Amino acid sequence: MTELTGGPSLPQERRVVTAIPGPKSLELQARRTAAVAAGVGSTLPVFTTRAGGGVIEDVDGNSLIDFGSGIAVTSVGNSAEAVVRRATAQLADFTHTCFMVTPYEGYVAVCEQLAELTPGDHAKKSALFNSGAEAVENAVKIARAYTRRQAVVVFDHGYHGRTNLTMALTAKNMPYKHGFGPFAPEVYRVPVAYGYRWPTGPENCGPEAAAQAIDQITKQVGAENVAAIVIEPVLGEGGFIEPAKGFLPRIAQFAQDNGIVFVADEIQSGFCRTGQWFACEDEGIVPDLITTAKGIAGGLPLAAVTGRAEIMDAAHPGGLGGTYGGNPVACAAALGAIETMRELDLNAKARRIEEVMKGRLAAMQEKFPVIGDIRGRGAMIAIELVKDPATKEPDAGAAGALAKACHAAGLLVLTCGTYGNVLRFLPPLVIGEDLLNEGLDIIETALAAL
Repeated sequence: MTELTGGPSLPQERRVVTAIPGPKSLELQARRTAAVAAGVGSTLPVFTTRAGGGVIEDVDGNSLIDFGSGIAVTSVGNSAEAVVRRATAQLADFTHTCFMVTPYEGYVAVCEQLAELTPGDHAKKSALFNSGAEAVENAVKIARAYTRRQAVVVFDHGYHGRTNLTMALTAKNMPYKHGFGPFAPEVYRVPVAYGYRWPTGPENCGPEAAAQAIDQITKQVGAENVAAIVIEPVLGEGGFIEPAKGFLPRIAQFAQDNGIVFVADEIQSGFCRTGQWFACEDEGIVPDLITTAKGIAGGLPLAAVTGRAEIMDAAHPGGLGGTYGGNPVACAAALGAIETMRELDLNAKARRIEEVMKGRLAAMQEKFPVIGDIRGRGAMIAIELVKDPATKEPDAGAAGALAKACHAAGLLVLTCGTYGNVLRFLPPLVIGEDLLNEGLDIIETALAAL
């Protein structure tokens, strides 16, 4: 069972033996404060020594239940056996040549896997990078090269990264954009189908939001000027918003009708996270380009743009790349992660996590009116907290207090949302059901105390 635990010596149990953070973490935090830039934050300043399965162990001997997966990265678990085995073998052979100098098979093999796994049966090609932001930025470059247009359309509540261009694409000011402008031009933001907060109700949201977005693109930008429409099929940092049904197909059709490259940003939602290989499969969306990162390589830095061969080939030779893009060790890890996803059927595990979590959270919602909405798919689940279910006024204070209480009890959870009022749950797909339920017990206790 080494795939599930990151090694047989890491017990799959919650263990709280000190205050969290404990004394050794506090000592390390003092060193960190002196040496690490203040702009680099941490959700919970406990210093990790080991992690695997559904737990994170810290320097003080505490073992925390992990509902974060390093922000949806360690879906196969931390130090998954196949990831370690393949990456270790690659480390012993060579760590780097730069694919643009002398290539290697691992890069090609990852691109072959991406062509096989991503939606659509058309001819596909990929280019590999280091981070999600790099993938999105390169998707825009490729779309502009292909269409010879400049404008990029993104959506309210969207998050796409921290580089200059991807900050422009990202909706939320604090902490992602504040004080860092000016941003890249020719970026236009339109409404998204946020069912819970749609004025005429979730049942009308999909078609109405699509009509509004298309009207704005047509009137304010001009469809003939748009190179790319970029959207997360499930919006991550913006609050795990699942666009209301019908919205994505309508936007994708509009893109196709107007020669616009439709880009699905699957960086957080991809690789079995939502119970399918990619979240856009839920409504049968076949994107022109798809960006991936996070869950692709079991914790090693790797990202990709995959798409229609004729679009991917639009950039001139030498126009795409980067010194470390598609690093051989990261590629080996990705092949190990994909092997693990197939062998353990992690799509089925994600669907089971959804069944357990949504069942328990729905029961909590009946008891605790602070839970305004439960949403998400697979192991990408969130609750939106409100001061009053009738007014839906966001309650960021409750989200912060709830997260703090969970952390103190030994459960790592993350917040998100444009209003800072969403608690998001991203457990490793290999987490044991006992740990999953224990984590939900902690959330219920914290809600009762709230």
